[in-house]
Amino acid sequence: MQEYLNGLNEPQREAVTHIKGPLMIVAGAGSGKTKVLTTRIAHLMNNGVDAFNILALTFTNKAAAEMKERIERILGNAEARNLYIGTFHSVFARILRAEAHRIGYPNSFTIYDTDDSRSVIKTVVNELNLDDKHYKPNVVGSRISSAKNALVGPAEYATDYYIQQEDMRANRPAIAQIYAAYANRCFKNGAMDFDDLLLKMYELLKNFPEVLHKYQHKFKYILIDEYQDTNPVQYQITKLLAAVHENICVVGDDAQSIYSFRGATIENILQFQKDYDDVKVVKLEQNYRSSQNIIHVANEVIKNNKGQIPKNLWTENKQGDKIVLVRTMTDNDEGRFVADCIQEQKLRYHFYNKDFAILYRTNAQSRSFEESLRRMGIAYRIYGGVSFYQRKEVKDFLAYLRVIANTRDEEALKRIINYPVRGIGKTTIEKCVIAANEQNISMYEVVSRAGEFGFKAGTLEALQNFHTMIRYFQSMLTNTNAYDVAIQVGKHTNLVKELFNDKTTEGLARYENIQELLNSIKEWTESPSNEDGELGDKSLGSYLQQITLLTDADDDKGEQDAVKMMTIHAAKGLEFECVFVGGVEETLFPSGMSINTREELEEERRLFYVAVTRAKQKLWLTYANARYRFGQLVQNDPSRFIEEMPEQYIDKTYAGGGARNNAGSDMGSAFERMQRGFGFGGSSNAAAAERKYGPPPSRKPSSKPEYLPVQPPAAKVVAHVPSADFVASDTSQLQAGQKVEHQKFGFGTVSSVEGSAHNPVATIQFEKNGEKKIMLNYAKLRIV
Repeated sequence: MQEYLNGLNEPQREAVTHIKGPLMIVAGAGSGKTKVLTTRIAHLMNNGVDAFNILALTFTNKAAAEMKERIERILGNAEARNLYIGTFHSVFARILRAEAHRIGYPNSFTIYDTDDSRSVIKTVVNELNLDDKHYKPNVVGSRISSAKNALVGPAEYATDYYIQQEDMRANRPAIAQIYAAYANRCFKNGAMDFDDLLLKMYELLKNFPEVLHKYQHKFKYILIDEYQDTNPVQYQITKLLAAVHENICVVGDDAQSIYSFRGATIENILQFQKDYDDVKVVKLEQNYRSSQNIIHVANEVIKNNKGQIPKNLWTENKQGDKIVLVRTMTDNDEGRFVADCIQEQKLRYHFYNKDFAILYRTNAQSRSFEESLRRMGIAYRIYGGVSFYQRKEVKDFLAYLRVIANTRDEEALKRIINYPVRGIGKTTIEKCVIAANEQNISMYEVVSRAGEFGFKAGTLEALQNFHTMIRYFQSMLTNTNAYDVAIQVGKHTNLVKELFNDKTTEGLARYENIQELLNSIKEWTESPSNEDGELGDKSLGSYLQQITLLTDADDDKGEQDAVKMMTIHAAKGLEFECVFVGGVEETLFPSGMSINTREELEEERRLFYVAVTRAKQKLWLTYANARYRFGQLVQNDPSRFIEEMPEQYIDKTYAGGGARNNAGSDMGSAFERMQRGFGFGGSSNAAAAERKYGPPPSRKPSSKPEYLPVQPPAAKVVAHVPSADFVASDTSQLQAGQKVEHQKFGFGTVSSVEGSAHNPVATIQFEKNGEKKIMLNYAKLRIV
């Protein structure tokens, strides 16, 4: 028996060793699916399957790289480098480059990112004399993307009655016209957008039988990760490729299907057993990630979905802490509570910042958390912000490389033809574009034949000099790697020099970004995975493909000790020691736009399931009574998902301090306001609080329980009667060794004082109640 099988449980071993025929692995959250997938590939190779005959498709480049590394460790050799393993987009881009001539594209075609494609759409809208405020590029682009993922091309789009009716109702009847013009412009520019990498791959296989035959017999074994996230075009491509051998293995969890807004359909995994008669189904139900309490809550909530593959997640992990449910008065209080709680957890349990994640339903929710973390001096990173490769100076430099690799790339050419300034103004650029459109040639061809188009002498010289420079760079492509080309671009364009001469803080940052870009290109060309041959090379074209398909997850090396903040959608596939899920309120989570049908609501519940199962040790769910949304203060009810969680797994109190207002506002802390004014401390305290802080927000009558962050009783407290002369002391200068009296715990000695100046925590050894950690902002101590 091979050693790599020893660490597998029985269902995992069954999934790994089933070699022939279709296989569906239903992998619950944290059940070790990546381990199973990599071990299965290694097992195939160990049983004589050639690496060149294995296709493995993932959803991030980072996952693909990790799988390759694991397979190499298992086998003890470098054969894993011969695998076709990567994202759908990266693998299909590689195949399309080899077969591009069949569909009229150059093999050096450009891959447009979202900004590029939106720019082309805006150009098309303007050329068609349409109102770009009505036909917004983002809206039109989303519509075109949905069509492509549903295998609807421009011709089908224009003739489909229901699609046209939908556009008419939205008062955008010209989208079909824009779609056709956009597709033509991309083809003319020798460019594909992200969706084209799927659509063109399908068209290639469908329209060229010899190509289909080639790859059907090449890929004898196909493995697909996260199958629940596939869309119709991905489904059709993999079905075509697997039709001959039917050695297709799909791994996924229907309970984590959360990307319908991207075109993904849960039906692909739910119907897989109907696609193949002899399919074997293996369920991975043991969770290795989370505590028992977290798993119990996840199971109880997700069982309310009707559309699912039955399974029961379980774990041998410890029972763990209960899930903490916290109500705050406002979203700002919610942010302060989370920041305070992170600080306290770090002091009490020695967590690092990187052990915490704050998850939310929408990006807009990040503000209150971000502000509170900044005030507390807690490092954080927001995922989904501006990517390194989207920064202007980086895009400018990459635009040069794109034009060198593909002169038909009009978007890149327009970006750099007069940057740095070389005397080619806006009027000249417009003249080039018009001439290209009239003669149905590329803009670069107009530049290369500038003498034929009547440009003035100075302009003509500038265009010719630019053309000569690009030709010089292109002469290096056949015998020079991507890094050497990039170095020459930096020297000869004056782009790096211009940034270097800008001595402002911003200029220095831009210069450093270009240096970092060059470093990354150098690192890429020296990577062993980019050896010359069928599987990759060090060429400029290959480099551009690789960085265009990068995602936030791929860019994260996990080195920074920072709290991670992201939407729940972005968190899928990740895990954290401690997780805060914010805004667990009706109309926010579940979203008010996703509760009109059972299908929509069930996807929201799956999203909640994903959020809960990201946590390993500790999980907090927070919601606010009132939250500003779209400029209005909105009163909220707790999410319906809260009602679906069994009470025995929920802690309706909070073991720690409240959310302090570190800005010193007269409103006082959220904790104080809730204790004094909204249900604690008697009517006189409530009346006083109302005079000071204003009345509590009105709420609709509700039978839903309210969970308030109150101080819980200690595990076992020996009662203490405070001294008659008890008056709370100023503890701002409290030091280790001092004797103190606490109203509840009695007399004790201070062991240490830790934490920040504005949120100190004292460790006190009490004579009768043992060691306690006390947050000095809230505790009342008398220094003896």
